[in-house]
Amino acid sequence: MQEYAAECRASMDKRLRGFDEELVRIRTGRASVNLLDRVLVKYYGSPTPLNQVATLTVPDARTIVITPFEKKTLGDIEKAIMAANLGLQPNSDGNIIRVPVPPLTDDRRKELVKSIKKLGEDAKVAIRLLRRDANDKIKKDKDLAEDASKKIQKDVQKETDACIAIVDGRLAEKEKELLSI
Repeated sequence: MQEYAAECRASMDKRLRGFDEELVRIRTGRASVNLLDRVLVKYYGSPTPLNQVATLTVPDARTIVITPFEKKTLGDIEKAIMAANLGLQPNSDGNIIRVPVPPLTDDRRKELVKSIKKLGEDAKVAIRLLRRDANDKIKKDKDLAEDASKKIQKDVQKETDACIAIVDGRLAEKEKELLSI
């Protein structure tokens, strides 16, 4: 009987992980290696994630340092960062690449807050759709007694409320991070 609630929770957890990944990609004006997660470098002819061809470090709040495993990939790494349209300008000294992270303007901060709120609302809608799907499955199950069905639906609602509270909390944290200078 509880498999419906467990299945729903697993789907909601997956959606929360996706939401977290989306939040991490949003630049806050501070350097983070996560900003470069989606950068793919042409490495021996195939697109390879940047973290598999170089070591990424953050020596200070405004700089990402990339040390390639092979020096011949320096140019490819620079091109990949530029092609990713992240608004970052890599600088190479022949051995390493420094990527300064520019501070955000007030207008840009406000735009980013709007975009994370939209991401949060999209995540909440997806979670509510998962709840609806789970409740539909529970209602269609003829082997469940009415009391058991109501109890499972209540459990699904508790999971939904918990996930939405998590989304709201993470949104508040990210908004605070974006608006702090």
